[in-house]
Amino acid sequence: MASQDSQDIETATTAIQARPDNKTRRYDRQLRLWAASGQTALESARVLVVSGHATSTSILKNLVLPGIGHFTILDHESVSHADAGNNFFLEGFDSIGKNRAAEAVRLLAELNDSVGGVADTRTLSAVLDTDPDWLASFTIIIVHNLDNVLLERLSSFLWSEPSRPPLVVVRSAGFLADFFVQFHEHTIIESHSETAPSLRIDKPFPALRDHALGLDFDSLDPTDHGHVPYIVILVRVLEDWKKSHDGNPPKTYAERQEFKKHILAMKVKSDEENFDEAEAQAYRCWTETKVPSEIATLFEDHAISPEALHAHPPADVHPSRHEILTPSNYIHLQRLYKTRAEEEKQAFKSHLRAPVDDVIVDLFVKNAHALQVLRGKQWGVFDQDKFALADALASYPKETSTHLAMSALFALEGTTSGRLPSIERLHQHVQTIVGDGVELPEMLDDAIGELARAPSAELPNTAAFLGGMVAQETIKMITKQYVPVKGYCIIDLVDTWTGVIGA
Repeated sequence: MASQDSQDIETATTAIQARPDNKTRRYDRQLRLWAASGQTALESARVLVVSGHATSTSILKNLVLPGIGHFTILDHESVSHADAGNNFFLEGFDSIGKNRAAEAVRLLAELNDSVGGVADTRTLSAVLDTDPDWLASFTIIIVHNLDNVLLERLSSFLWSEPSRPPLVVVRSAGFLADFFVQFHEHTIIESHSETAPSLRIDKPFPALRDHALGLDFDSLDPTDHGHVPYIVILVRVLEDWKKSHDGNPPKTYAERQEFKKHILAMKVKSDEENFDEAEAQAYRCWTETKVPSEIATLFEDHAISPEALHAHPPADVHPSRHEILTPSNYIHLQRLYKTRAEEEKQAFKSHLRAPVDDVIVDLFVKNAHALQVLRGKQWGVFDQDKFALADALASYPKETSTHLAMSALFALEGTTSGRLPSIERLHQHVQTIVGDGVELPEMLDDAIGELARAPSAELPNTAAFLGGMVAQETIKMITKQYVPVKGYCIIDLVDTWTGVIGA
């Protein structure tokens, strides 16, 4: 083993790490999820929440704890007896009569002293009339159980300009709820895909191929023979196979079984697990390395041009990673991949048409196999598309029925003059939304029954569940990591299920 290799291993395994600072210790678990880049985005975020309801404060709790930069609650209402009974971020009867936003901000701020929070006692209507540009100063806006007329005004204002912030619309009543994220376009570099990048075994780059072919297995001592990485074994066996099969990999079942036998026949001892691993991973030899279909569609997307992106990544620009790093041959293999990755990164950089920070380039290249470009819709468009609704009712009757019942409830709230909407009126309005010729499923009655039973009830357990789910999707949008829910997420805590429609 070379001295440099020994030093690398020793440094990697025995170096004394500096004591983490208070911030790192505080956010340790979440840093493992979205790393420093995600935490920086979170700490730079300004979040506006319209209303200080129990659900709103539950959402904010799950954003304040991980450290968003700043939040504002826009609410002109005073704390009612109902608020005092279901909102954990109010001080019971002591808060009654006080401004709901101010009380919630004061108690939420106690969760994390690094997060700033303010209460704004204006009405949303007044803001839209006199200071709409203030809304555009936020990173993301969240609304809960907002009046339909105001919601349509807010949604249209934010949608009218692509640079304006995304809007998260949350609705709940009793044990039912739904939420929707409105955005024009959302790009994701770190999607954290479960699909690993290719190891290039079927199409090895020159240095990897030369290394595999130059290895004399017969002259290796038993210890080194048992530590040859399975990648090298597969590349070598595949290259030998192609020489006798017109350059083709194993194609039929019989050929693939024969290929596996060749691998196991190379063992010199029965307990050589690296050859067992190579046999288990043999499918990589006949799985073609190519640009993933999701990435291929981006090259065909007319909205993504060199002028818009300033870059076009070459195919398969990503390094491989291997778990075992102790023996020298694994270190050498890792260096081969790192060197190749650096070469491809430089090739990628030659395509850039504007300066880009090296950190961003490294991140992009590393995740080039799992990039995402999502295009969203305006809130409410789905309910105006009768063909889409009919299709959703046929494919997802339970989820669509719950969504339609929620839409009917909130549409009728402003027209019933304080009276609770009846089951008959809710059913009639759902029929109006989907059209007279569409047959409604029987399960719609269950959703309407729950909403008629508790049309204005904000239950603490529903609020807590929504608080976690909506905060999670909000963090995805802010950090631009992981893939957010696209469409309407439907939640039924009576039967305990969730679903997505209208994507």
